[in-house]
Amino acid sequence: MSGDVAVVVVGAGPAGLSAARELRRLGVGSVLVADREAAAGGVPRHSAHTGYGLRDRHRVMTGPSYARALTGAARAAGAQVRPGTTVTGLAGGPDGSRLVTLTSAAGIETVRAAAVLLATGCRERPRAARLVPGDRPAGVMTTGELQQRVYLGGERLAGRALVIGAEHVSFSAALTLEHAGADVVALVTEHERQQSYAAFRLGAAIRWRIPVWTSCAVTRITGRGRLQGVEVTDGRTGAVRFVPCETAVFTGDWIPDHELARRAGLALDPGTRGPAVDTALATSVPGVFAAGNLVHAAETADIAALSGRHAARQIATFLTGGVLGRDRVPVLAEPPLRWISPNLIGSAAPPLGRFVLRSREFRRGARLEAWQDGRLLARSRPVRLIPERTAQLDAGWLDQVEQAGGPVRVVTGSRSGH
Repeated sequence: MSGDVAVVVVGAGPAGLSAARELRRLGVGSVLVADREAAAGGVPRHSAHTGYGLRDRHRVMTGPSYARALTGAARAAGAQVRPGTTVTGLAGGPDGSRLVTLTSAAGIETVRAAAVLLATGCRERPRAARLVPGDRPAGVMTTGELQQRVYLGGERLAGRALVIGAEHVSFSAALTLEHAGADVVALVTEHERQQSYAAFRLGAAIRWRIPVWTSCAVTRITGRGRLQGVEVTDGRTGAVRFVPCETAVFTGDWIPDHELARRAGLALDPGTRGPAVDTALATSVPGVFAAGNLVHAAETADIAALSGRHAARQIATFLTGGVLGRDRVPVLAEPPLRWISPNLIGSAAPPLGRFVLRSREFRRGARLEAWQDGRLLARSRPVRLIPERTAQLDAGWLDQVEQAGGPVRVVTGSRSGH
């Protein structure tokens, strides 16, 4: 046992670094941030485009400058930030503390923490996890690998490239490929239309003449040693065409990086696939909290940062003996909604005073409704539901929830009896 700290934060991305700074601002004595990457800052370190920091730092920054600002702020506040350090174990101590095992080049050590914040973020599912058949040539990657190779490694990528996906990060991948010297053939999506902002679609079409092939799926990878091309199947007609390319980038299809949470025995939410958390971002294990894209993959970096700040305030309350708990009421999202976060109602309002949701389908003018035991608690204004894009439900109705009642069900449209 190497020593005691008040809080261990696992993950030095926007959520973890923002939480560490906020914890120190609130007077928490010792905060240790551990991250397995060689440098702190998370994904923004290798996202050279602009657009970061608007909601949390109130100015627009590039990814690397945003990452440096968050890292510097956490260290200036007095948090100990340790990159190159992997948390390989999380267990309960005999006195109710958490025992955190850290593994780094310096060896293995265990620290005792009064509380732990998991901010391990999310990742894109690679080609293998998507079960795309075919050969296994070089040149097939995810957006994260692409951006690291281009912006951190300075790699150039000549030839034709195909982007699989048409959400926010897909357009970012296309921009990175153009920056690296590749000729982007198209963005391919199985959905009936692209899921990002119309401005992104228009900009890609006008500036780089990149089309978006909708209702299409990549169904085979071809290439011995090096990628030669992919088969694309039209979901409407069944027609298959071979698209020659030297690079294929799988984008989106996010999954929370929940391995540590799962091994530590935290309850996972089947919708988000991250830890189940209440509105205070407390997990099923006392003293363990979760924030950022671990609980809602994948929001923008500044939303993750604000989630980290929210968790820090709840952790500070927990450390001072404040009561976070009451009987927690489950919140369930019904089809066509995929998930809702937070997925339990606790004693606090959720981050930014709202729940975030994802839909499986495109819907225009949908109204989100919250029901408990046949009582309508809230109905939103008409919203537009888009797969891979977030919808929001204001949490002003929480005082109407019966703590001894059944789960709150969030649905689209009027469905009496819920």
